[in-house]
Amino acid sequence: MKVILLKDVPSQGKKGELINVSDGYAKNYLFKNGLAKEATSQAINALNTQAEAAAHHKKVEKDAAIALAKQIENTPVSLKVKVGASGKLFGALNTQNISDALKKAGLELDKKKIVLKEPIKTLGVFKLTVKPYADVSSVLTLTVEAE
Repeated sequence: MKVILLKDVPSQGKKGELINVSDGYAKNYLFKNGLAKEATSQAINALNTQAEAAAHHKKVEKDAAIALAKQIENTPVSLKVKVGASGKLFGALNTQNISDALKKAGLELDKKKIVLKEPIKTLGVFKLTVKPYADVSSVLTLTVEAE
C-alpha cells in the first residue's frame, strides 16, 4: 500500500515522502497513530503542489540573500568606539554590535549570520564573512575607528 507520511517515521522515511508499506502496518500503526495517510491521486497531487511551492519559496529566499550579499560587499561599514590610551577598545565588538552598525547603514541582517572567530578588540579594518543563506556568503568590510 502506498502512503504519504505526515510525520517523520524512523526506518521508514521523512515527513512528506511517498512510501510503500504493507497493508497491516499502514492500517494498524501508521493510520492509527496519525503518522500517514493513504496515497490517493488527490493526496499525491496536493503533495506535489506543496513541494513546488516550497521549492519556489526557497528560490525566492536564496535570490533575496544573494542580493543582500552583493549589497553588503558594496557597503563599507564603520564603527566609532571608545578606546584607551594604548589603542585598545573598552570591551570588545561582537556580532550584535556589527549587526546594529549594518542597520544604521540600511542593511537588515541577523547577528547569527555574521561569522566572527573572536570578538574584535583593536582598531583597524577587518574583513568579515557574512552568510545570509545556507550556501551564500560575502565579505563585509568593517572599519573600527576611535571616537
